[in-house]
Amino acid sequence: MAPSPEIAAEVAQLSYEQARAELVELVRKLEGGQVPLAETIGLWERGEALAAHCRSWLDDAQTRLEAATAGQQA
Repeated sequence: MAPSPEIAAEVAQLSYEQARAELVELVRKLEGGQVPLAETIGLWERGEALAAHCRSWLDDAQTRLEAATAGQQA
């Protein structure tokens, strides 16, 4: 299930740290099993967007690190 454009746009404004903290809290809620089904679906959708956003931050950091270390080896 892909996140809605509204959720994706909202999540895109978060820093890595903000997105990760929210994702950790969201997972805690879902693992608790006390969230109604309708809310679970919304949380899952937001979690997907948060995870993708964090992955994007980390991929970018890895690319930058590889570029920096490649420049040192040349």
